[in-house]
Amino acid sequence: MNQLKNKVAIITGGNGVLGGAIAKGLAQCGAKVGILGRTEETVQQVVKEIQKNGGQAMVLVADVLDKNTLENAKTTVVKNWGTIDILVNAAGGNRKGATIAPEDTFFDLSLDDFDKVNDLNFKGTVLPSFVFGKQMAAQKSGSIINISSMAAQQAITRVVGYAASKAAVDNFTKWLAVEMALKYGDEIRVNAIAPGFFVGEQNRALLLNLDGSLTQRGNTIVAQTPMKRFGKPEELQGVVNWLASAGASFVTGVVIPIDGGFSAFSGV
Repeated sequence: MNQLKNKVAIITGGNGVLGGAIAKGLAQCGAKVGILGRTEETVQQVVKEIQKNGGQAMVLVADVLDKNTLENAKTTVVKNWGTIDILVNAAGGNRKGATIAPEDTFFDLSLDDFDKVNDLNFKGTVLPSFVFGKQMAAQKSGSIINISSMAAQQAITRVVGYAASKAAVDNFTKWLAVEMALKYGDEIRVNAIAPGFFVGEQNRALLLNLDGSLTQRGNTIVAQTPMKRFGKPEELQGVVNWLASAGASFVTGVVIPIDGGFSAFSGV
């Protein structure tokens, strides 16, 4: 998409599996990408890979829950690239204590881990939107793309903390889309993608056995997915690139599933 050439994008969690794939997709379309994460080594690794393939990328070491580090990242990006056109809030995750194991009940939930998961996924979306969205408000243009989940839309066993936090992201996406359009005009858009099931480091053991075969939970998910497989990280790129571009200029406040049909299928 030539519409993304020289656009400036920040991808929080750009050093992760899904965030990294999104960052690479934007870079392939000509965007300058700031890879934001807490771990400098993994951030640099993604930046080097993008640069090796001819793209433009920048290291941004920051914590999505630390406003000061986010402000410093914003200053660096604006100083070097002049603007911020795209924000992808891809940082997120889960904690063992915020999930309910098959042998446990709701009453075994760790409320501390529940709070930490909510902070990471929800506040970790709100705070970067607050910091980088100010630049978009000042220039009256920009595209914010949040990451939702299948767990936000219907009950998925075990992941109570993650599900609640992603449901909050859905509501915030719609709220901020309305707020930005009403206060700053029609060139600031806020949307979200809702990935289906993708294998990453955090969920690998839940979905796959050591020999690569499906676990019981993995089998259940694939059976509920009409395409009968997990997603590939690069399959997020097309929708994100579109939402970031002028091709989606009249699209705001939506959550788009990228799930192989999981959310459409009744199981019958």
